[in-house]
Amino acid sequence: MIMKKYNNNDFNINNINETVTLYGWVSKKRNLGGLIFIDLRDRSGIIQVVIRPENECYDVASTLKSEYVIKVVGTIKERESKNLNIPTGEIEVDVNELELLNKAKELPFEITDDTTALEDTRLKYRYLDIRRNEIKDKLLTRHKITMAIRNYLDKEGFMEVETPILCKSTPEGARDYLVPSRVNKGKFYALPQSPQLFKQLLMVGGVEKYFQIAKCFRDEDLRADRQPEFTQVDMEMSFVDEDDVMNLTENLIANIFKSVKNIDIKLPLLRMKYDDAIDNYGSDKPDLRFDMKINDITDIFENTNFMVFKNVLEENGIINCIVVKNASNNYSRKKLDELTDYVRKYKASGLAYLKFNDEITGSIIKVTSEDEINNIKEKLNIETNDLVLIVSGKKKIVKTALGALRCKIAHDLDLIKNDDYKLLWVTDFPSFEYSEEENRYTSSHHPFTAPKDSDIDKLINDKANCYSKAYDIVINGYEAGGGSIRIHDEDIQEKMFEALELTKEDIDEKFGFFVEALKYGTPPHGGLALGLDRLTMLLTNTENIRDVIAFPKTASASDLMSEAPNKVDNKQLDELSINIKKSE
Repeated sequence: MIMKKYNNNDFNINNINETVTLYGWVSKKRNLGGLIFIDLRDRSGIIQVVIRPENECYDVASTLKSEYVIKVVGTIKERESKNLNIPTGEIEVDVNELELLNKAKELPFEITDDTTALEDTRLKYRYLDIRRNEIKDKLLTRHKITMAIRNYLDKEGFMEVETPILCKSTPEGARDYLVPSRVNKGKFYALPQSPQLFKQLLMVGGVEKYFQIAKCFRDEDLRADRQPEFTQVDMEMSFVDEDDVMNLTENLIANIFKSVKNIDIKLPLLRMKYDDAIDNYGSDKPDLRFDMKINDITDIFENTNFMVFKNVLEENGIINCIVVKNASNNYSRKKLDELTDYVRKYKASGLAYLKFNDEITGSIIKVTSEDEINNIKEKLNIETNDLVLIVSGKKKIVKTALGALRCKIAHDLDLIKNDDYKLLWVTDFPSFEYSEEENRYTSSHHPFTAPKDSDIDKLINDKANCYSKAYDIVINGYEAGGGSIRIHDEDIQEKMFEALELTKEDIDEKFGFFVEALKYGTPPHGGLALGLDRLTMLLTNTENIRDVIAFPKTASASDLMSEAPNKVDNKQLDELSINIKKSE
């Protein structure tokens, strides 16, 4: 067999009377008055082939069924009945030869873009699902993104270097996936959550500019935009500051958008400090495709007689709201009760509301003074048919609840356009976050993130107000990537470990080899990792990350196709000196 030379979509009306050899799958077969028409599908698309009754391959053509694999040789002709919805819709192939290459059993679901098959069924037969344009085109977009990244970074002088998959467990973030060692019984490797330490060691090694399309693994609860194994575009560079990394990254992103979607991204991107993002949008990954900022109205109620608000203020809480413009009539009491239930998922105690029409109504209208109402109208520029939604309580709960609520309302009211992209940087993240479980401050990112130069002295005594040289790139409310300038100074790294209350034994056990490397002339360095799966998800307008991964896992971290994870036999466990403990 000669290697396939042509794709279906290589041909159009300009190729009339050319003889071609095509390969593909039978997408559809129709017998119309003795003529057999077949929609032949390959990776590029559909082309119509026709077999006439006098053709010696007619009998073979009559036996063909959906997804049979065939080879045809024929002449390109102009179609009488054109289909301008497909690139080859003006032509057809008048078949001279036809060869059946392989049969297909009856399909578990039809290979169509508008399939009604359940997702579990499609995941079980993922190799069939990939034949559908919806999935195939997303994988093709992923390929284009990857090639755009490689080409761009190569031109910028980056080296692609692979780092180990079997690593040491350093449990500072999510749970590790552990791999038992047969040779070193009782010991374990960990699959990398990221190549963090290795890429920094490459900077110690003088590589200066590194990148990698890296597989990463995290044993954590899943959601629509998260998988247990994922791919990130990992970058690290020496002799840079925050501006250098962000400028390079946003130019890379702009290059990807232009080459893959022909979209021009206006640079430089907006930069927003973490504290401002939380205050105005209730999230460190704000969706800027719509407005609806969070408003602080605490001062309006400082002399309130409403006991709920009064108690909140006495406990140093806040009162915030969002204004849903021209939408009061869209929300019945039932819908407002549903919104109340929604914010309670984020630990809010409740949701108060005011509707501004000819008459002002709402859940707190009877306990709100005329001055308070007038101040709300003035401060928030209230107009007729506006809806004000209010949450009160501890700052973190209030901001998080209203941040989630603004996004829900934007989706409910269809305020977001699919082809609209809003990108920004969120900068100046806190170095630490307080863990109620551990009763101590932990790293917001990882313990190698450099603090702001002005905050180095706060590492020990003022952790709540210590900020880092960290930055996230946000696209349409998703964190598309994040990074930081790293600590290259041994003394500052030691101070960071002290701030995290790590003992010398902890440091030696988890990071000993890395700390040793810092003593041998480490250059200033920093980097960033882009989530390739998430970036592809955004560029293909899907909200399910499984759509852009060839063989994804379900929400329970299972592969329905290969039936992984699965049990292994006792011989394998014995070789690893592992016993399975029965669950109680």
